[in-house]
Amino acid sequence: MASDVHQHLQNSIEHMRGSDHEPFTPKAKFWDNLIPLKGGLDGPQLAGWTPGPPVRKGLGCRLYSDQMIPVDDGVSLAADVYTPTTAGRYPAILAYSAYAKELQSSGAPTGTNETGSPPVFTDRGYAHVVIARRGMGRSQGESGVFFNDTDVEDHAKAIAWIAQQPWCDGNVVLFGTSYYGMTQPQVAIQAPDALKGFFAIEMCTDYFRHIMMFGGGPQPDFLALWMGANFTPFQTKLRVPPLIRALLSHILNSPLKRWWWPLVKKRMDRIMKGFQKNTPTKPMRELFAAIVLDGKTRATDPLPSGPWEALDKITVPFVVAQNPGHFNLHQFGAYDLFENAGTPADRKWLIIGPANYELPCYHWQSEALAFFDHILFGAENGYQQQQPVRYWTEGAHDYRSANDFPISESVPARFYLESAGADEVMHRLTTNAGEAGSNRWAAVPLGGIVTPGFDEVANQILSFETAIETDVEFSGPVTASLSFSSNEIDSQVVARLGRVDREGAYHLLSLGTIRAACRKIDIKRSTRTEIAIDIDTPEPLTPGVVVTLKFSLTPQPVELKSGERLRLDIGSRTDLLRSNQSHDHAHFDMQVPPYYSRNTIHYGAETYVELREVCLSTPLGRF
Repeated sequence: MASDVHQHLQNSIEHMRGSDHEPFTPKAKFWDNLIPLKGGLDGPQLAGWTPGPPVRKGLGCRLYSDQMIPVDDGVSLAADVYTPTTAGRYPAILAYSAYAKELQSSGAPTGTNETGSPPVFTDRGYAHVVIARRGMGRSQGESGVFFNDTDVEDHAKAIAWIAQQPWCDGNVVLFGTSYYGMTQPQVAIQAPDALKGFFAIEMCTDYFRHIMMFGGGPQPDFLALWMGANFTPFQTKLRVPPLIRALLSHILNSPLKRWWWPLVKKRMDRIMKGFQKNTPTKPMRELFAAIVLDGKTRATDPLPSGPWEALDKITVPFVVAQNPGHFNLHQFGAYDLFENAGTPADRKWLIIGPANYELPCYHWQSEALAFFDHILFGAENGYQQQQPVRYWTEGAHDYRSANDFPISESVPARFYLESAGADEVMHRLTTNAGEAGSNRWAAVPLGGIVTPGFDEVANQILSFETAIETDVEFSGPVTASLSFSSNEIDSQVVARLGRVDREGAYHLLSLGTIRAACRKIDIKRSTRTEIAIDIDTPEPLTPGVVVTLKFSLTPQPVELKSGERLRLDIGSRTDLLRSNQSHDHAHFDMQVPPYYSRNTIHYGAETYVELREVCLSTPLGRF
């Protein structure tokens, strides 16, 4: 399939070159540039280092709005092109997705404002191009299912078009978060001539297992939010004049953000619930129904599989940044890309940052610019000397580095679960397999009706702890293995790992989940960081019969200090164990478990949580 798309793409690009789609010099509209855009640099910017001097700086920003990029006979995509104010030919940073481009430069705290801040890029001597796919805003044509082959072809044709423009020096790189990050490996597999590298943030490689059926269950909470926020009739046809965007940028990117953003962040759960009440367009409602009702297997899932199977075809340099604050979205794709891309080992980098939730997504722009300066201009700014992996260490509040992930010098550290008595008490994590025994918890469906005081007679969470006697550093992967039984034919298991500091404050580290009927391991799709589960062929439980559940939790490197505690919590509902945006985590509720049931953990050699212990490493810098 990838080779067929590539050949069709090459034929289409050659056709474009031989047609009347010639480069032209755009004209900047007076009103679009009356108020200069104000840029923003919020969130994490550099992973534990300070780059050398930039190649260029102080070049300003000029907007050429609604430039039409021809991608097919009679179909053009609308793009906003931002360039330095000084005339010249510059490398271009492209951001491509299914979202409207109307608020990308405004600083508005929307979940789709993920392209970076145009003045930040143009000031450093880069053009910044933001494109909406077919059917969105002023882009022509009909939109199809997300991430389809036509989108990939359009993306590659846009790269070729940009490279030919008089304001571009022929070099194109990619930047963006979430959807804008997920489209990058898709098009990099096609190897467009002008594509020189990419910087992807918070992305997925397998759309079925990482989004639509994560942990074995559909994601209606996220999908209803996503569609209600971004794909209503209003959003599809949204038009915000550039003058208004510029004015908003001076308000929203001002120092006042230090006051208003924390207030918005605290109310983000409520805001998201409001978006879920919006009615998406009819095609989006049809897609929602197809995903949650029919998309139970890869064969029936309406979305493409994703680039996971062809990552070895990627050869250009890249950086991929992972946010450990994600759970049922963007949780493992970065590790898959870093492990399996065909790019030489000394030309790809993985950054594991701190858990962070900031809108708009202005994070990592400084890091990306240093990377682009290095690969495009050969700048001796220190990037080539950066280790392939840099990771934020929770508890120590610093970045550390390694030559691979999982960290090659790390060793398995296994903590066995052990009973301390009644179900509701705090149980133990030990380094030796405990005696046989069991504890159980109540699994109640999300929204299920129970009597007042139910939790006094049937606990919904089992908790385990161990005291830390000497300072120790743990990294990923994080694996849970549980000998498990239920009195139902299926259930859900959610595991949460956290750090309890010396003052007793809890800090979430990792989350993982598995549908018990989907316990078979998908070896083909598993990576060194993620145990992929076989969702296609569920095997119902036999009530009372013990099975082994083995699944991955999201990795968060951590340094635990003497006197702190490592805690593991197990239940069946994400809403009882997840965090939220006000604490820098993006977690969505799952419609699990499917039944009321009693779930049981059986202790012994197959019931443990495993991390990787690292010799305490030297910090790159404290923040």
